[in-house]
Amino acid sequence: MIEFNDFQKITPYEWEIDQNFRDDMRVPVRIFASQDLLQAAMGDNSVEQAINVTTLPGVVGSVVVMPDMHQGYGFPIGGVAATSLVDGVISPGGIGYDINCGVRLLATRIPFEVAEPHLKNLAISLYQHCPSGVGVSSSNKLSRKELTEVCELGSQWALKKGYATEMSIRRTEDSGRLSGADPEKMSERALERGLSQLGTLGSGNHFIEVGIVDQIFSEEIAGVFGLEKNMLTVMIHSGSRGLGHQVCTDYVRIFQKSGRKFGIQIPDRELVCAPLSSEEGQNYLAAMRAAANYAFCNRQMLAFQAQRAFKQVFAGITKDFSLFQVYDVAHNIGKIETHVIGNQKMGVCVHRKGATRAFGPGSKDLPEEYAKSGQPVLVPGSMGTSSWVLAGSNMSMEKSFGSCCHGAGRVMSRSKAKRQIRGDELLRSLEKEGIYIKAGSLPGLAEEAPQAYKDVDEVIEVVVEAGLAQKVARLRPLAVVKG
Repeated sequence: MIEFNDFQKITPYEWEIDQNFRDDMRVPVRIFASQDLLQAAMGDNSVEQAINVTTLPGVVGSVVVMPDMHQGYGFPIGGVAATSLVDGVISPGGIGYDINCGVRLLATRIPFEVAEPHLKNLAISLYQHCPSGVGVSSSNKLSRKELTEVCELGSQWALKKGYATEMSIRRTEDSGRLSGADPEKMSERALERGLSQLGTLGSGNHFIEVGIVDQIFSEEIAGVFGLEKNMLTVMIHSGSRGLGHQVCTDYVRIFQKSGRKFGIQIPDRELVCAPLSSEEGQNYLAAMRAAANYAFCNRQMLAFQAQRAFKQVFAGITKDFSLFQVYDVAHNIGKIETHVIGNQKMGVCVHRKGATRAFGPGSKDLPEEYAKSGQPVLVPGSMGTSSWVLAGSNMSMEKSFGSCCHGAGRVMSRSKAKRQIRGDELLRSLEKEGIYIKAGSLPGLAEEAPQAYKDVDEVIEVVVEAGLAQKVARLRPLAVVKG
């Protein structure tokens, strides 16, 4: 059982659990948090989970944990771990059930004063154009051939079909497509679940949020990103829907059966894994990439449908009601990258679970327009609180495998939130604050209440003070669509 005295304080925002804390640890744990956030995190098993991750074969550097950390499946949410391509493993628990759950930020040239009288209608229109809820189907029904193409091409399938622009593709992580995807490595059940869900929001913490650029901290970088104070923004948070969930379910089961074959000893069965070099490991990597491509395309389709909603509401009110993309980032993904570890460049598989990429200026993986600014880092708040736009830093490349936090982080389980918070009261409270809500269910709304989450501003302060990113802009919510 870990105690607070077991943490070594590196700085007020960085803490370490030494590799010698437990006999089976292969690397230390590095946690980015304030003292208050760290002590609060000890209320669940997230720290213990991070320690367990250090026992995985081939893990290198440190297991990194972000300030929005909370307990997940196997890995803590907010966890980042890199494993060697030579002798490392890949673990579905380190990527998550919602493969490539992520966020897309769109900006507009619509001022708040013009939009304010129409925000309620906009929330209704977005709700109508962007299907949401558990198991909801889309009007974009795919044939089996089309689904295969989506899983292979990602957002670039939408470009071919006229649902995307060259800019939106360029301003998506990996241009919206991971190479090496193979839909044939997914089960029939996973494919079946994907046929009718492209362009749907889902439920849980997924949302579409209309906001306003409330405050700008870097005029120069905000200008590069296309953000102007007082202008409307749209943030879309969704993932790979039932298809990605099924891929994770399937491979957890496969890895549980094949675990003895590889002789891998793990302290928690939720950490099931397979060597990256094995057939099982390569099959999961190919299936995970296919699900990630589906998620990129899903958010692209939602963006296209959101544009239709804006046209319905603002045509005739303002000349320019177009949405243009700032960036799209993945939060749950495994990526083959090169990082400097112990003064040596090394090829690794970076598991990011509830963590976003935050590459710094000069990275070859960024679009040309962001080469000097660093990558846009998108950090949503919690429905009633602000969201943030940051810029990645080169220090993140040194400290956290080029990673940053992905949100506020839960402090209350969904079941506890439903017991303690009434959805109808929350709805009235948010609308009194001028935030219009369209939700599929009141209990579902209660699960995502702002009080169920940490203070996102405190989380942001940690990653900024630790040097992982810099503040660019804060977005204040005006209307939210939830499943």
